[in-house]
Amino acid sequence: MSFSSLFESGESARNKSHFATLVNLAQVSGMHEEEKVVLSRFKAILDISDADYDKIVENPKAYPVTPPNTSEERIQWLHDLFKVVFADHHMEEAEHILLKKYATALGYNDEDAEYLVERSIQIFNGHLNLEDYRHLLNKDR
Repeated sequence: MSFSSLFESGESARNKSHFATLVNLAQVSGMHEEEKVVLSRFKAILDISDADYDKIVENPKAYPVTPPNTSEERIQWLHDLFKVVFADHHMEEAEHILLKKYATALGYNDEDAEYLVERSIQIFNGHLNLEDYRHLLNKDR
């Protein structure tokens, strides 16, 4: 561990961890152009420097998953993972397996992780039943 990394803020470390997770997920099935575009957006959102970006892309597994502190952040991070996976409008089996592992790493128990991943796949694939569609349409009314 470098001397400068001792003084890194918790938020910066979590952002790098999250970005590394996103990169690893994109790389597991071969990074497509659509995924690169989404990753570049997350680079800006998470305030990842060019130097850190290069290091993370080179070896995303060097950054352990550092789960967020709140349930709202966990849901946001899970949503971010799905944005990367579905950037190319297709989910590979390796991505599916990794999503379940990451959901557990974010702090969900196995049963909740399984449910959230499977439900998110339905939502991102557009396979909603009428009741769910109505609920999502009227959610913020």
